Amino acid sequence: MLHIDSYGFGRIVIDGRRYTRDVIISNEGVRDNWWRKEGHMLRKEDIREILDEEPEVLIIGTGAYGVMKVSGEVTELLESRGIEFRIEKTGDACRLYNKISKEKNVVAALHLTC
Repeated sequence: MLHIDSYGFGRIVIDGRRYTRDVIISNEGVRDNWWRKEGHMLRKEDIREILDEEPEVLIIGTGAYGVMKVSGEVTELLESRGIEFRIEKTGDACRLYNKISKEKNVVAALHLTC
């Protein structure tokens, strides 16, 4: 299981490795350079690969200031699949990931900047 060591605007350290692009953290590892069709809007096509992993919980980090928005189609899709989700500013999302990833199958999709 991975651990987020630190997060600051535009950077995150996971198990000692620094990343400067948006990331997805899962049991499969870290996928960096996560890109969305519309940079500050999360759409269902942006999370298809996450859904393939069938997480119990999806934590969405919306950026340091919460600029990234989550579309209603994403929340409806997650609800229809029975996936618990939390939408938080990225700093809070990181703390939540570290807290619950020890107990559940969690995926975190984190926007690192605004």
